Amino acid sequence: MDITYRFELAAERAIEFKVSTLDKPAVPAGSLPDWTRLEHCQCSNCPLNRKEHPFCPAATAMLPVVEAFREEDAYQKVNVTVKDDRRTYAKEATLEEALRSLLGLKMAMSACPVLGELRSMAVHHLPFASTDEFILRSVSHYLMQQYFDMRAGRDPDWKLAGLVDRNQRLQLVNQALWQRIHAVCKGDSNLKALLNFFSMASSVSFSLESQLRKLEGKMRQGDSVA
Repeated sequence: MDITYRFELAAERAIEFKVSTLDKPAVPAGSLPDWTRLEHCQCSNCPLNRKEHPFCPAATAMLPVVEAFREEDAYQKVNVTVKDDRRTYAKEATLEEALRSLLGLKMAMSACPVLGELRSMAVHHLPFASTDEFILRSVSHYLMQQYFDMRAGRDPDWKLAGLVDRNQRLQLVNQALWQRIHAVCKGDSNLKALLNFFSMASSVSFSLESQLRKLEGKMRQGDSVA
């Protein structure tokens, strides 16, 4: 499935990005900047070898987006249209919110072995997801994986311990990626988008129980109405 993001900015500027959920991640052609090299702010939990992987796969996936918006203000209003093979989404949003959605997709579809754990969610991408939607989708996808593990004869993790561990690993990656692009961004749009994404991952690793209670309360309200 192809997912296309189109940003309409001031002065009639438009920028498009296409992400495929089927093709293998490709490294951008030409000379790559130093901040994309693996050893530059390498994640503390990175399992890759610098000799075999000279460039960070998440950084190279983010590169076109970071370059396009490196001087842009995070809170400017943009019109964003997101198209996939099934439907079209459109929203007037801050650039920060739209970039959080696109960068999250780019990172999940990269060849990073840690961020690759989000690939199943990226295949069913939901643009502009709220924190509640992110929690609901994260938990739902994880429980579906546990169900398939049970069917395959493996021990399922119904208590979500693995989900918390996964998001703690993701936080380490998010922190390192923020450090990577900090020096090259004159504007704050990319930086704040990553911080926003980092905050969502934190809601799973540090406050999952309270987030689940909030969702439970909303679902119980639905039961009472029914």
